[in-house]
Amino acid sequence: MAVQQHFKARSTNILLASTPKSGTTWMNALIFSIVNPLYDFSTHPLLTHNSHECVPMLEISIYKTSQIANPDVLPSPRLFSTHIPYSSLPKSTIDSNCRIVYICRNPKDVFVSFWHFADVIQIKLNKDQPVISLEETFQMFCKGASPWGPYWDHVLGYWKASLEWPKRILFLKYEVLRSNTSVCLKKLAQHLEYPFSLEEEKQGVVEKILELCSFENLSNLEVNKSSDKELVPGVKFSAFFRKGQVGD
Repeated sequence: MAVQQHFKARSTNILLASTPKSGTTWMNALIFSIVNPLYDFSTHPLLTHNSHECVPMLEISIYKTSQIANPDVLPSPRLFSTHIPYSSLPKSTIDSNCRIVYICRNPKDVFVSFWHFADVIQIKLNKDQPVISLEETFQMFCKGASPWGPYWDHVLGYWKASLEWPKRILFLKYEVLRSNTSVCLKKLAQHLEYPFSLEEEKQGVVEKILELCSFENLSNLEVNKSSDKELVPGVKFSAFFRKGQVGD
């Protein structure tokens, strides 16, 4: 795998890991906002860029589509996301002691969200092929037929690592994040070593980030709603927004 062979992590890197359709788009936005506190909220990059542009995915944006030709030239702290299992992460990621955040989601919701997402992709990329049925997709999900491996193996890999290295790896649940976003945001900022100061809290920075990164706001931005911009050919940014709810 190109990521394992070529990616050189730094101690200042921040890596968001997850299985597909577990809240990556939302978490990208939250992490980017925390780590870049100097941006004015009225002209924030997230207003004109999809969060996957702000936090590129290692195995897609860098080592597949080459949207970022040379990640080594990016200034620190570099932010990346990935769906790679913990056991398959580049050795430098482990050795560098960089911060890792893992977001997991109820497998039922992951499956439903993935089926809708896969349906959109298949229709756009394989117009002449029959659409895979819900039943077929479910069987594939249960068998762990995914480029990133079985769901439970993926989650357990990061869960065990977070127990072993709690200062480096933060394990979050999508459902808890949805129900108590403010508390989770502060916990996330603390883990990333970008805690909110008392002055920032008084100025309402936490609330402004929550509003900026809310599903309602992000999903209705031009770049995520009507734009023709794509993460990969045939997959527009609008495909990453459907409901964003617990109990999908």
